[in-house]
Amino acid sequence: MSGAAEQGAGGEASRTLAQKIEHLFETAAPNGQKAPSHEDVATAINIAAGERAISGTYIWQLRTGRKTNPTKKHLEALARYFGVSPAYFLDNEQAQRIDEQLALLQALKQSDVRNIALRAHGLSDSSRQTLAGVVSHLRKLEGLGEDPGSHNDGA
Repeated sequence: MSGAAEQGAGGEASRTLAQKIEHLFETAAPNGQKAPSHEDVATAINIAAGERAISGTYIWQLRTGRKTNPTKKHLEALARYFGVSPAYFLDNEQAQRIDEQLALLQALKQSDVRNIALRAHGLSDSSRQTLAGVVSHLRKLEGLGEDPGSHNDGA
């Protein structure tokens, strides 16, 4: 894995391994709480593996780009810890799809977002489309850019 971002097949910039690991650390923390430490992650991985499989220092090296060529075993262990497929680290399209799912999970952790989703349950297709239009309009007004769910077919 290289240390610099490269262009993906669709022209999008692909992220480095370090950037992907950093993103997982950022999204792993519940709202308002700090992210797990490198030692916390290593300890959890080692307990799950029943052996010393990885160190906090090595995780830090991967996260900061000082190490860029981990073993399959290390990538699988990190993927298990963060609840993603190992393909997240190897396939940029998979990483993008997983990031979209992580963003949805992060949003649903916010009680007000969850409340809106629950209150929309049972509405007609037409009403849900109207609600989606209102949300898109509010996102534009607040300068939030493209609606993260707009890539989906409403499913």
